[in-house]
Amino acid sequence: MKLEQGLIQVYTGNCKGKTTASLGLALRAVGRELMVCMIQFMKGGGPYGEQMAAEKLAPYLTIIQTGRRGWVNKDNPADADKQLAAEALELARKTVMGGEYDLVILDEINGAVSMGLVPVEDVLDLMKNKPPQVELVMTGRNADERIIEAADLVTEMREVKHYYKAGVKARVGIEM
Repeated sequence: MKLEQGLIQVYTGNCKGKTTASLGLALRAVGRELMVCMIQFMKGGGPYGEQMAAEKLAPYLTIIQTGRRGWVNKDNPADADKQLAAEALELARKTVMGGEYDLVILDEINGAVSMGLVPVEDVLDLMKNKPPQVELVMTGRNADERIIEAADLVTEMREVKHYYKAGVKARVGIEM
């Protein structure tokens, strides 16, 4: 099966669930034997549960981590973070245009744009020129208004209540 029409989806907002939503879509696509690639910007740690699941769902689901272990300083990103983000964007371009994948998820790319690691113009160019049969999903906080405008679907995750505020730390199998 191949997609007849690929659209552009954005999952943004200040709450948990953006990556999780994109993985739910990936699972649905894999169930239909679509080829899925998730490129994770600024996620060099791990292993995360989704990586272990991708190994079990191969060859239909591929997850590629980019970035260093630990957090990117959003106010003063390191040169290494900028270089790794540039390399991830080039990988994203090749993946979207390459014809191998039906669904491409650029996880945390919105955050990479908002931190100045990835030029918004390059992302807009990728959105504009993606092949018509490729579904493109972009996740992360602080989605640029121009990306929102260019997308076909935008979902904003809004925090109503979060257990982190009660001191619950990230849990294996749920947040990682």
